[in-house]
Amino acid sequence: MSLGDERDYGGDAGRPDGMGGTGQTRTRLPEGGSGDVYGGGRRPPRASRSLVTVVGVVVLLIAAIAFANRGGGTSSDTGDAKKPGAASTAASGVKPVTGRSGWIASGFAHDAQGAQSAAANFAVALGSDGMFKKSSRDAIISATHDPAVVDGLVHDLDSAYAPGFLKNVGLAANGDAPSGQTFVSRTVPVGSQVTQQQSDTTSVAVWCTGLVGLAGEGSTKPVTETWFTLTENLKWVGGDWKVESSSQKEGPTPVSADNRASTADEIAGAVQGFGGFTYAR
Repeated sequence: MSLGDERDYGGDAGRPDGMGGTGQTRTRLPEGGSGDVYGGGRRPPRASRSLVTVVGVVVLLIAAIAFANRGGGTSSDTGDAKKPGAASTAASGVKPVTGRSGWIASGFAHDAQGAQSAAANFAVALGSDGMFKKSSRDAIISATHDPAVVDGLVHDLDSAYAPGFLKNVGLAANGDAPSGQTFVSRTVPVGSQVTQQQSDTTSVAVWCTGLVGLAGEGSTKPVTETWFTLTENLKWVGGDWKVESSSQKEGPTPVSADNRASTADEIAGAVQGFGGFTYAR
């Protein structure tokens, strides 16, 4: 990814990021010249909401297709699910990651902690800008998903990320951003919890916030934030956790603060200057 109007994916109809809240919020935008979308007057609300909705359709599709390719039955056993405690995200002292597949962490521990670390890292990868280009998208899907669902998922995502969709989010047919603009799609896990757990299958819910849009002079699709919860059904495959299927719903979404909206250059500089994290406990 999240990342509109969709309620969730996989479970209910409708992220990548259908993710904004529906509550009343206030946003204070700075005064400035009309040439900067971020520093100028209040932007038209429908433009950014449209982008969030469109991106949401594709992110939701990831889970929907993975679910369709899952095959077999699912377990409803929640007897071993653990409710997170006050210190559930505190450092445990056990390193759950031993390697990486490309830039994505791999080699997670075969326990609840390793599953949470895997789910958080996979959420980051699936919500990244790499999903908007064929070569990097294929690599992300291969690194994060059960091999049994990869081929079908890759094929269907090629259709989903068609030139028409990319044009709607402001990108060229090959996924490139317009000259002078930076495309932003970044997911940041806020917390995680195990919702179901068995020996070789574990479901993990990851609460996330995300950024999506185009940063740059003249952008009509400015970067906006989204909030969503991604639930990943993980399977222990070949000595590691992999995504078997997923579902997503919007929120929980906090009330937006009255922070000054940054300029396009500040947003682009932050995205280019601040790298992501490997999530591990």
